[in-house]
Amino acid sequence: MLALLAGGSSRSSSNNKLAESESAAQNSSTMSWGTELWDQNDNLAIHTNRGIDALDKYANFLRDRVAIETEYAGKLRRLVKNYQPKKKEEEDNEFTSMQAFRNLLKEVGDLAGQREVVSESLQLQIIAGVTLLSKTLREERKKCLSDGANLQQNLTTQLSSLDRAKRNYEKAYRDSEKAVDSYKRADMDLNLSRAEVERYKNVMTAKIQQSDDAKNEYANQLQKTNNLQQQHFSMLLPAVLNRLQELDEKRTRGFREFIVGAADVESSVAPIIARCMEGIVKAGESINEKEDTFKVIERYQSGFTPPRDIPFEDLSKCDPDSVQDSHYSNSTSNHLTIKGTMSANKLRKRVGIFNIFGSNKNSLTADGQKEDFSDLPPNQRRKKLQGKIAELTQSIAQETKARDGLMKMKIVYEANSSLGNPMTVEGQLNESEHKLEKLKVDLKKYQDFLEKACQVPAATSSPQASRNQLQNGHRTSRHSNGSADDHHDDGDDQPDDAGSLSSSASPESGLGTSHTSLPGSGQGSANENAIGEDTYYETEVETLNPLGTCRALYPFEASSEGSIPMSEGEELQVIEIDQGDGWTRVRRANNSNGWDEGFVPTSYIECTLYA
Repeated sequence: MLALLAGGSSRSSSNNKLAESESAAQNSSTMSWGTELWDQNDNLAIHTNRGIDALDKYANFLRDRVAIETEYAGKLRRLVKNYQPKKKEEEDNEFTSMQAFRNLLKEVGDLAGQREVVSESLQLQIIAGVTLLSKTLREERKKCLSDGANLQQNLTTQLSSLDRAKRNYEKAYRDSEKAVDSYKRADMDLNLSRAEVERYKNVMTAKIQQSDDAKNEYANQLQKTNNLQQQHFSMLLPAVLNRLQELDEKRTRGFREFIVGAADVESSVAPIIARCMEGIVKAGESINEKEDTFKVIERYQSGFTPPRDIPFEDLSKCDPDSVQDSHYSNSTSNHLTIKGTMSANKLRKRVGIFNIFGSNKNSLTADGQKEDFSDLPPNQRRKKLQGKIAELTQSIAQETKARDGLMKMKIVYEANSSLGNPMTVEGQLNESEHKLEKLKVDLKKYQDFLEKACQVPAATSSPQASRNQLQNGHRTSRHSNGSADDHHDDGDDQPDDAGSLSSSASPESGLGTSHTSLPGSGQGSANENAIGEDTYYETEVETLNPLGTCRALYPFEASSEGSIPMSEGEELQVIEIDQGDGWTRVRRANNSNGWDEGFVPTSYIECTLYA
């Protein structure tokens, strides 16, 4: 019931307002300033001046708003620019949250553009119109007030003439009255002569004539004044006041149109702004935490299995010499970086005689990675190779299109020499062919890398392959019996593909294969005594200080020269870190109070280097 009453009252109120507005419109059409405000010329002048000042005030308001809109748009654009993803952050763009943020920045940039549109439209359409209207109205008002002042001046002049004529008439009338009284007194005075009486009579007659003339002049001026005053207040002044009324109505109407126009400018961009808001909402809704979680796994998954339990070492059952460094294994801090290699602050360069081993022939990419990405974990390596293959495939497609275009251009030039010289594109065509051939070679190389990376990791190649090159082409290999053989190569060694452990460029062991012994180890063979060079060489070699310890993550069977077998969970000493070829040099105590040294795959061990 209350709702119905409230609804009825609101409807009645709106109807009353509508009726009042219609009545006001009708009254305004029948009423005018010229008839209703004929005596309010000064107030109307003040009113019209205030109205134009209000219009100028609205123009200043719009200018300040345009400045705010422009500043807002500029700050939005700077904000978007400052928060654009940096080049080093491009790899994070695959996450839905970062993609949503990038789309958000795009929509905010579009919002800034719409604010600029509002600013420009207000400046060109509304402010320019308001300024022009204000200038026109001031000129028209000035002219109307000037005409009204002239009319008022004419009326005032006529009223002054009437007043003068009236004063002259009053004076002439009083003078005539005095002359008549003087003549009557003279005529009754018997002592005066006839001549003197006649003189008084002549004066009386002249004064009466002057009074009559002044009376007539006064009557004429009064008639002229009344006519002018009637014309002034019925025609001339109403016309001026009506012009002021039209001027004020024009100002009011323009005020309304400009306010509506400004709202229309805002409304014109509202749909685009709404779409920007929809885009922001859509960007927010596109964020998928599960998908981002999966992408994190895809990015950082190494493919390795977690380390197994550390075995118990019973010192009472071990040879004291073989476990003298066993305390090194107590440090379990993980020194593996995101790529699965040892952290850079723990790396040491190989020094001494072992500096001849393992020159790194694998070139690095722009970001410091190996060309075949063998320094990455298996999963990451495959993804990098796949991305490189896709990039090369796209480059080949683009270069093929460019070559085909040059071929067509050459054919057209050969068919019609007036269009151009075929030899001008010959150089470009040769360059394109060379570039295309190089891209194909690179594609084949990376396809081979990927094929080997997809194989099961197994160290089947010798770890000596890339570490057996000495200066001047010499190579020295050491066998398990401690002997050394010198070889001369006529050519350079070619690095193997490091796509997997089986195809990694292997280092050369200068101290033997799986069981190289040092002097005093008690291990050797007949060749050790037969070859004097080897004996001399081994007496010159000193035991290297360990760089740290490592634990075998997987069992490894030494099937190639220079490698050393190990079982899962076994603790070894690191005496030479990985130089980028995928192999690490380790040693362990044997049962003959000696040491077994050799190389093992870096990805099979977890290293802990000493500080």
